[in-house]
Amino acid sequence: MKEIKSTSIQPNVRELLSFATSEKNVEKEYEIYMQSPIRELYGYDLEDEVVGCIGIEFLSPKRCEIKHVAVSLNHRGVGIGSKMISFILEKYSSPFMFAETDKDAVNFYKNYGFKIASLGEKYPGVERFQCILKS
Repeated sequence: MKEIKSTSIQPNVRELLSFATSEKNVEKEYEIYMQSPIRELYGYDLEDEVVGCIGIEFLSPKRCEIKHVAVSLNHRGVGIGSKMISFILEKYSSPFMFAETDKDAVNFYKNYGFKIASLGEKYPGVERFQCILKS
Protein backbone atom coordinates (compact mmCIF):
# COMPACT_ATOMS: atom_id res chain seq x y z
CA MET A 1 0.00 0.00 0.00
CA LYS A 2 1.21 3.46 -0.80
CA GLU A 3 -0.20 6.89 -0.26
CA ILE A 4 -1.39 8.55 -3.46
CA LYS A 5 -0.14 12.13 -3.60
CA SER A 6 0.13 12.90 -7.32
CA THR A 7 -1.39 16.24 -8.29
CA SER A 8 -2.80 14.66 -11.45
CA ILE A 9 -5.11 11.69 -11.18
CA GLN A 10 -3.90 8.48 -12.83
CA PRO A 11 -6.42 6.80 -15.17
CA ASN A 12 -6.70 3.62 -13.07
CA VAL A 13 -7.17 5.66 -9.87
CA ARG A 14 -9.86 7.69 -11.65
CA GLU A 15 -11.62 4.46 -12.60
CA LEU A 16 -11.39 3.09 -9.05
CA LEU A 17 -12.80 6.27 -7.54
CA SER A 18 -15.62 6.21 -10.10
CA PHE A 19 -16.71 2.86 -8.57
CA ALA A 20 -16.95 4.50 -5.14
CA THR A 21 -18.49 7.85 -6.10
CA SER A 22 -20.35 9.20 -9.10
CA GLU A 23 -18.30 9.81 -12.23
CA LYS A 24 -19.03 13.54 -12.04
CA ASN A 25 -17.59 13.75 -8.50
CA VAL A 26 -14.27 11.94 -9.12
CA GLU A 27 -12.20 15.07 -9.81
CA LYS A 28 -13.68 16.95 -6.85
CA GLU A 29 -13.12 14.05 -4.44
CA TYR A 30 -9.57 13.50 -5.68
CA GLU A 31 -8.82 17.20 -5.20
CA ILE A 32 -10.10 17.02 -1.61
CA TYR A 33 -7.67 14.14 -0.92
CA MET A 34 -4.80 16.16 -2.31
CA GLN A 35 -5.70 19.35 -0.38
CA SER A 36 -7.22 18.25 2.93
CA PRO A 37 -4.95 17.70 5.92
CA ILE A 38 -7.45 15.22 7.41
CA ARG A 39 -7.91 12.98 4.35
CA GLU A 40 -5.59 10.29 2.99
CA LEU A 41 -5.87 8.19 -0.18
CA TYR A 42 -3.98 4.91 -0.50
CA GLY A 43 -3.50 2.61 -3.47
CA TYR A 44 -3.06 -1.15 -3.46
CA ASP A 45 -0.49 -2.21 -6.06
CA LEU A 46 -0.43 -5.55 -7.79
CA GLU A 47 2.31 -6.05 -10.38
CA ASP A 48 2.99 -2.27 -10.60
CA GLU A 49 -0.67 -1.44 -11.20
CA VAL A 50 -3.02 0.22 -8.70
CA VAL A 51 -5.91 -2.27 -8.46
CA GLY A 52 -7.53 -0.94 -5.28
CA CYS A 53 -7.84 2.28 -3.35
CA ILE A 54 -9.09 3.35 0.04
CA GLY A 55 -9.74 6.90 1.15
CA ILE A 56 -10.14 7.85 4.78
CA GLU A 57 -10.96 10.99 6.73
CA PHE A 58 -9.63 11.45 10.25
CA LEU A 59 -12.30 13.00 12.42
CA SER A 60 -10.15 12.67 15.56
CA PRO A 61 -7.06 10.66 16.56
CA LYS A 62 -9.30 7.74 17.54
CA ARG A 63 -12.00 7.99 14.88
CA CYS A 64 -11.87 7.70 11.09
CA GLU A 65 -14.36 7.35 8.28
CA ILE A 66 -13.87 5.30 5.14
CA LYS A 67 -14.88 7.74 2.43
CA HIS A 68 -14.12 5.48 -0.53
CA VAL A 69 -13.03 1.89 -1.00
CA ALA A 70 -12.82 0.28 -4.43
CA VAL A 71 -11.19 -2.66 -6.18
CA SER A 72 -10.88 -3.11 -9.94
CA LEU A 73 -13.50 -5.41 -11.43
CA ASN A 74 -11.10 -8.23 -12.32
CA HIS A 75 -9.46 -8.26 -8.85
CA ARG A 76 -12.58 -8.42 -6.67
CA GLY A 77 -13.33 -11.27 -4.31
CA VAL A 78 -9.72 -12.09 -3.40
CA GLY A 79 -9.43 -10.05 -0.19
CA ILE A 80 -7.90 -6.79 -1.46
CA GLY A 81 -10.62 -4.65 0.16
CA SER A 82 -10.10 -6.40 3.50
CA LYS A 83 -6.32 -5.99 3.22
CA MET A 84 -6.75 -2.26 2.65
CA ILE A 85 -8.97 -1.88 5.75
CA SER A 86 -6.49 -3.93 7.81
CA PHE A 87 -3.65 -1.71 6.59
CA ILE A 88 -5.48 1.44 7.74
CA LEU A 89 -6.35 -0.09 11.12
CA GLU A 90 -2.74 -1.16 11.71
CA LYS A 91 -1.15 2.06 10.44
CA TYR A 92 -3.35 4.43 12.42
CA SER A 93 -4.48 2.25 15.36
CA SER A 94 -7.95 3.72 15.05
CA PRO A 95 -10.30 2.10 17.59
CA PHE A 96 -13.38 3.44 15.79
CA MET A 97 -13.87 3.23 12.02
CA PHE A 98 -17.08 3.72 10.12
CA ALA A 99 -18.46 4.01 6.61
CA GLU A 100 -21.73 4.76 4.91
CA THR A 101 -22.59 2.53 2.00
CA ASP A 102 -25.28 1.13 -0.25
CA LYS A 103 -26.86 -2.31 -0.31
CA ASP A 104 -24.23 -3.67 -2.74
CA ALA A 105 -21.37 -3.26 -0.25
CA VAL A 106 -23.12 -4.19 3.01
CA ASN A 107 -21.95 -7.82 2.95
CA PHE A 108 -18.34 -6.76 2.37
CA TYR A 109 -18.39 -4.67 5.56
CA LYS A 110 -20.43 -7.27 7.50
CA ASN A 111 -17.96 -10.03 6.55
CA TYR A 112 -15.07 -7.90 7.81
CA GLY A 113 -16.79 -7.50 11.19
CA PHE A 114 -18.53 -4.13 10.92
CA LYS A 115 -21.91 -3.74 12.63
CA ILE A 116 -24.53 -2.67 10.11
CA ALA A 117 -27.52 -0.36 10.64
CA SER A 118 -29.93 0.93 8.03
CA LEU A 119 -30.09 4.71 7.63
CA GLY A 120 -33.31 4.32 5.65
CA GLU A 121 -34.00 5.79 2.26
CA LYS A 122 -31.53 8.67 2.25
CA TYR A 123 -32.12 9.39 -1.45
CA PRO A 124 -35.31 8.55 -3.35
CA GLY A 125 -35.35 4.77 -3.80
CA VAL A 126 -31.85 4.32 -2.31
CA GLU A 127 -31.38 2.76 1.12
CA ARG A 128 -28.07 3.64 2.80
CA PHE A 129 -26.31 1.81 5.61
CA GLN A 130 -24.03 2.83 8.48
CA CYS A 131 -21.16 0.37 9.05
CA ILE A 132 -19.26 0.65 12.35
CA LEU A 133 -16.15 -1.17 13.51
CA LYS A 134 -14.97 -0.74 17.11
CA SER A 135 -11.85 -2.38 18.46
